[in-house]
Amino acid sequence: MSTEKQQMFTKSSANDGHSRYIKIQEHLKRYLIALRPWSFTASFTPVALGSVLAYKAVGYFSLPVFITTLVTALSVHAAGNLVNTYYDYVRGIDTKQSDDRTLVDKILNPEEIQWLGMVLYSIGIGGFLLLCLLSPAKMEHLALIFFCGLSSSFLYTGGLGLKYIALGDIIIFLTFGPITVMFSFLTQAGELSIVTLLYAMPLALNIIAILHGNNTRDMESDNKAKIVTVAILLGWLGSYILFVVLLFLPYLLFVQGGLHISKWMFLPVITCKEAFNIERQFRAKQLNKVPQRVALLNFQMGILYVLACLLANKSDLPTLL
Repeated sequence: MSTEKQQMFTKSSANDGHSRYIKIQEHLKRYLIALRPWSFTASFTPVALGSVLAYKAVGYFSLPVFITTLVTALSVHAAGNLVNTYYDYVRGIDTKQSDDRTLVDKILNPEEIQWLGMVLYSIGIGGFLLLCLLSPAKMEHLALIFFCGLSSSFLYTGGLGLKYIALGDIIIFLTFGPITVMFSFLTQAGELSIVTLLYAMPLALNIIAILHGNNTRDMESDNKAKIVTVAILLGWLGSYILFVVLLFLPYLLFVQGGLHISKWMFLPVITCKEAFNIERQFRAKQLNKVPQRVALLNFQMGILYVLACLLANKSDLPTLL
């Protein structure tokens, strides 16, 4: 082969390689969009809170257990998002006006959504099995809470479709509040603690505000699709009042904690300015970005709440074990 042909062949191979790299990159980007990563704060903050509470209770923290718990929770959460995407599309709920247009705009096809969902659920189950080896907790306790969370993530829109009969708020409240915090606490401390349910309340309420903002925005399309959500049952005024309660009740709980538990509990209250900004946006019916803004608020408030629990004296905190 001549030198000129070799150069042409090398250049062609390089172009083909670059083209394949660009295609892979674009496909991974599509997958990432489908997972709705902006919502992952709803898993991160409860896992972090449960781990810190366990550290305060037993004086021990395992980084490998924390990372495995976080990956497990995020995998199940992401898989649940895909189940939601798939069934909303199948039921004709997602339209060109919807926030999630992964299937509507053919970013991915239904088969890819199903495949990716199964991969993520498999990663979650793999994480659970690894935790059975790493965590001091009993396997049956881990299994009970893990499979409750996994089932909830599927049943929200799959199977019974609890979202479509106005029960989605309850299942999300339990899953991303008490269940996740308790699971994270269990993986670190090795024991169950009912008291963690109380600690989970501020985060759980704020997480439901994300969902309620989303459902209020989609009231019209959900109504046309003949499904029932809490937002539809309450109407605009009732939905606004509920959103305000969900948004600001956590701050009242933090103030109570600051007055009666530890001064550090005032720390998350510094994020209330953003909460007022979001409330004004909701009241003006500018709802397109409300769920994303509440999710970011959840991350900021959650991190400060976790820090407050970490800095508080163990003796001041309600007994965990």
